[in-house]
Amino acid sequence: MHCARLFVVAAGCFLTVAAAFTTLASENVPHRPYAMWADLPDPGQFIFGMVYQESEAYKIWANRNPYNITYHTGGESYGIDINQGYLAFQYGIDERWAADLNIGATTAGWRTFDNGTIQSTTGLMDWSFGIRYQIYNEARQTNWPWMPTLTFRAGAVMPGTYNENFQFAPGTRSAAIEPEFLMRKHFGWPGLGAYGDALYRWNRTTGNDQYETAIGLFQQIKGWELDAGYRHMQTISGQDITYPVNPSGNGGFNIIYPREVREITDSIQAGFSYTTVKRHIRYGFQTTTVFDGSNTDRKFWIGGSLDIPFDTPFSKKHEK
Repeated sequence: MHCARLFVVAAGCFLTVAAAFTTLASENVPHRPYAMWADLPDPGQFIFGMVYQESEAYKIWANRNPYNITYHTGGESYGIDINQGYLAFQYGIDERWAADLNIGATTAGWRTFDNGTIQSTTGLMDWSFGIRYQIYNEARQTNWPWMPTLTFRAGAVMPGTYNENFQFAPGTRSAAIEPEFLMRKHFGWPGLGAYGDALYRWNRTTGNDQYETAIGLFQQIKGWELDAGYRHMQTISGQDITYPVNPSGNGGFNIIYPREVREITDSIQAGFSYTTVKRHIRYGFQTTTVFDGSNTDRKFWIGGSLDIPFDTPFSKKHEK
């Protein structure tokens, strides 16, 4: 509980300082998929994670109207591209508590909206940290066999350093507080299970809040895990993108991208991972395809991850 109080105080201080510098753009907070955060590291265990992701989009929705924004030159096709990577740290405080920190860099670019001129922005991506409390563990607590592993996360998001005025900037660049519930439950034949993830994000600077939900299935086979599911993200309020417009009246750009975009996305997520027997090193591969939305781009994300656990002098295995 002492760690939780420290987290709340630290989050409040950070949010107060950051409030004067942040605006909204396209949602892009570091977040592990498939409700991975429902499981905690062993007490005293440190997990060092690395995540790389890249995306491309050749279609956008202005409000709910679709547009092809592919730009052709030199025999190549260009859209909206993002490349980013972040470090994902976790630490097991005790049997029920864990902490995480996720921080990295991002770059985004496009040609379409400025008559073929390359435009880009690069900087620290929005970064997040949180404290997780595991309410119930289906493997260790068997008095309610129907209950899933259920974890609550009290998280915070801090703004990055990229240009928040960039059209389709890689993040909202908004300080935020996000309570979140995560669950994973085995059922049916061995290794089969379902996951769920739901969070509400209070963007403290603008009040343009967001919520996210994800549900899906996983199948574990020895050290392998296969995952597939659906994710919905919705911004509660905001303005619509206007496209196309006359560039002569918009500083040379043929799009009006408001500072507070009401972005909505529906995505399919799929991937797999392998965990080694001895060191429990986890190698992962993930994809996300945005198939519908409003005021957003039709991204296809692909990425990989690596999680390496390390014991500390305080490490001990979870009690069975």
